[in-house]
Amino acid sequence: MALSNHAEMLRARSALSLGTSSRALAAALLLLGATPAFAQGTTPAPAPADQPEEGNLVVTGIRASLTSSANIKRNNVTIVDSVSSEDIGKLPDVSIADSLARIPGVTAQRLEGRDQRLSIRGLGPDFSTTLLNGREQVTVGDNRGVEYDQYPSEFFKNVNVYKSADASLIAAGISGTVDLRMLRPLDQKRDTFVVSLRGQMNEKDKLNPDGTRYGYKASATYVGKFAGDTLGIALGVSAQNTPTQIERYAAWGFPTEPAAGGNLFLGGAKPYVQSNLLKRYGGVATIEWAPSENFHSTFDALYSNFKETQHLRGIEFGVAPAWGSGGVIAPGYTVRDGLVTDATISNLVAVQRNDLNERKAENISLGWNNDLKLSDTIHLNVDASWSRATRTDFLLETYSGTGYNSSGAKDTIRIHQNGDGTYDIVPTIDYSNTSVIRLTDPRGWGYNGTTAVVQAGFLNRPDFVDDLKALRASLKGEIGGSVLSAWEVGGNFSRRKKESNYTSYFLCPKGGGTNCTVASGTPTSLAVPNDVLLGETVSLDYLGVPRMLTVDPMKVYGLLNSVYDNRPDSLVRDNVVSEDVWTGYAKLTVDGTVGGKPLKGSLGVQVIHTKQQSAGQIAALVGGVVTISQVAGSESYTNVLPSASFSLELEPSFYIKLGAAQTMVRPRLDQERITQAVSIDLSKIGLGSQPQNSPFSSNGGNFRLRPYQSTNIDISFEKYLGNGGGYLALTGFFKHLTDFVDPNNSVLYDFSPLLSALTPAQRAIVVAQNAHIGLVSSPKNTGRGDILGVEATASLPFTVFSQALDGFGIFATGTYVDSKIRYANNVTPITLPGQSKWVATGTAYFEKNGFQARATYRWRDSFLAELAGLSANPEYRLGRPEGVLDAQIGYEFRSGPLSGLSILAQAKNLTDQPFVTTEASDPRLVREYQRYGRDYYIGITYKF
Repeated sequence: MALSNHAEMLRARSALSLGTSSRALAAALLLLGATPAFAQGTTPAPAPADQPEEGNLVVTGIRASLTSSANIKRNNVTIVDSVSSEDIGKLPDVSIADSLARIPGVTAQRLEGRDQRLSIRGLGPDFSTTLLNGREQVTVGDNRGVEYDQYPSEFFKNVNVYKSADASLIAAGISGTVDLRMLRPLDQKRDTFVVSLRGQMNEKDKLNPDGTRYGYKASATYVGKFAGDTLGIALGVSAQNTPTQIERYAAWGFPTEPAAGGNLFLGGAKPYVQSNLLKRYGGVATIEWAPSENFHSTFDALYSNFKETQHLRGIEFGVAPAWGSGGVIAPGYTVRDGLVTDATISNLVAVQRNDLNERKAENISLGWNNDLKLSDTIHLNVDASWSRATRTDFLLETYSGTGYNSSGAKDTIRIHQNGDGTYDIVPTIDYSNTSVIRLTDPRGWGYNGTTAVVQAGFLNRPDFVDDLKALRASLKGEIGGSVLSAWEVGGNFSRRKKESNYTSYFLCPKGGGTNCTVASGTPTSLAVPNDVLLGETVSLDYLGVPRMLTVDPMKVYGLLNSVYDNRPDSLVRDNVVSEDVWTGYAKLTVDGTVGGKPLKGSLGVQVIHTKQQSAGQIAALVGGVVTISQVAGSESYTNVLPSASFSLELEPSFYIKLGAAQTMVRPRLDQERITQAVSIDLSKIGLGSQPQNSPFSSNGGNFRLRPYQSTNIDISFEKYLGNGGGYLALTGFFKHLTDFVDPNNSVLYDFSPLLSALTPAQRAIVVAQNAHIGLVSSPKNTGRGDILGVEATASLPFTVFSQALDGFGIFATGTYVDSKIRYANNVTPITLPGQSKWVATGTAYFEKNGFQARATYRWRDSFLAELAGLSANPEYRLGRPEGVLDAQIGYEFRSGPLSGLSILAQAKNLTDQPFVTTEASDPRLVREYQRYGRDYYIGITYKF
């Protein structure tokens, strides 16, 4: 199953990519015919861990935020966009992800009603890296992509998105690097104490009786300086309860239905309602000590603890006879353009769901940075950090229906497609009637790999631990009398280890039998006791179902037996992936003139050596017996990543910035696992010699995967308009991607060692047809492609037109991205998941004399959405275009007895924009529909 022949191919590709980037670097070196500039200081590169990049705030509120962000962009030789806080403890939006979604080239995908994951320049969350004060962070998610709602937004001064690379930027991503920056207490002008409280209400009443529509967010921040302003302390605490109400609809798919004239027909659907409550509390602490100009020490700590509870209730209707529903379609159905849009179907069996999901997670991050001035021109910097995230899920499903395995009463339903693509489903049975409904496995879906089980519920209990330790050291020095004004060399060692453990159980009625099997006499159903009923029933009338059985899933769980799920597919999900990474880098800073024009920049290279390891097990079901083999493997490789960045000021306040670099990002952690699930499907014996017809197959990860590679060219034109934070920017970018991971790659494999599991007669057929050659499915670096895009930004305070318009302004961005990815086994190009061709954001604001008002509209074109499918495996569908409007209004008292008090009212998702995905082949075929409703907030802040 090894991928040994692929290693040399990857090294050859890496060499080719390096050559391309080196030529771009050589072209940039021609600029070194410039003369040195002695009058100007060095331009800050991507901020080191001890120095945040902040502009001078000359106004307050959103104008201060835009001014600070503009200064960061202007003063950096790399291409960077930024969001800055309006004041201590106050980012300009409800969450970090909301704020970042206003940056050009950045889009947010809404999950569970919140902006959680980000795509930068068309590349999904796994292609960017998130840093905290310059240090790489772990995540409570399943892979590398950070879920930004784990970070309380009140704790950050700036959030910078670096879009071009720099040699001193460790763990940079291909799409970009997001750096979350906490405030530095010694940079503050005075001691400050800020308290804030905000209430939240969703326009929808609670959709489940155990949900809520009300929430809150509270925070307090203290910043103080002591010992003659040589010691600074910043402390912050935050707590929040955030509710979400979601009306959901999910379609199984749309098969061609012979009983309906060969037209497309709704295969099945599940209308349900979901009530979430996210509870999070956290704290930060920063201690900054600068006893002299020769020594500066900073210690940062962040802790976040959250628990999210989700109540989900709905009914799954299997509809299409072609997909085994057993239904009978009545004559007189309606067809439009080959799709049945209205029909009556009898003889159906539905599955009711009362589910409970709980996620508990903790995230801690510690960092200690020390900067020592060794001489007038040389600094030593040492930085140590530790980041750790733990997560445990409790995912409980409980089922009910009219009887076990279609033995109860059958339903007759009418389906009718709505204008938004969803289907109304109007049943005949009263699904809240406990004299009809029982706790059972209504469609007989339970199967343990060898025999039928009574699956009246199912429980998944995965837990994850993600741990990252890092140590970095660097020397920086100045160079006199040369266009090369400074040098820097450094090294970083990091060790990351992610443990993924999955445990799952079949749930069946108590009272007899063993292991929930039907053959052993396990009861097939259980009457619904009155004490599990909730006082209210849930209505699904937004899609035609007036009411359904509403029970407490935890009380139902107490009525059921739990039997361990030891199917091979379940066992091989347990794995450990670790990465030891040594990074060395060298960098030269450029500061001079070209034709009398100021030029700044940097030239550098990183050398990265990686040893990645994975441990787990290979599991197979042979003769009805599960066999397990423990496995482990490791792989080592080295990457060389050159980079160059230049900023030329052609005219006063008009810059051309150029970046050229080779970058990389590591594959998803679940793709690096070594585990495999081996399957023997006896029904395929005799089907022929094609590998897909072999009774043997295997599916799993690939511990030998190499990082994605990208050769990047960026060019930016930036014009800054005075001191009010105004600027115009036009940026073009090109990325040539290699070693792109194909998640569905398959290779031939000889399964002859498993022939002994077959009977002699079966073995003879398989050998005669050469069917012991089957397929091993595992990800592989077979893809390559290109991304081309343009970003435009206009930050315009209207004072650039007239002083009479002081206080008014706009901030608008637009992005176009085109991508094509090809895999070796599929010449048809695909679009990057998460990429919209067109993305636009506009903010209009007014702020003056303490009063502020603004509205932000975000729009994105259709995109390939990545969703969690069956068994949490990723699925890709076409996401419909969406536009989201947010608005807020507020007032800050600046004098009198209320001085320091601010009040704020906010509204989120005023357009009530649903999240909708469809089949890529036909946008009428809606697969997922989620409507979150509008959220309203009222808050007060007091600053002492």
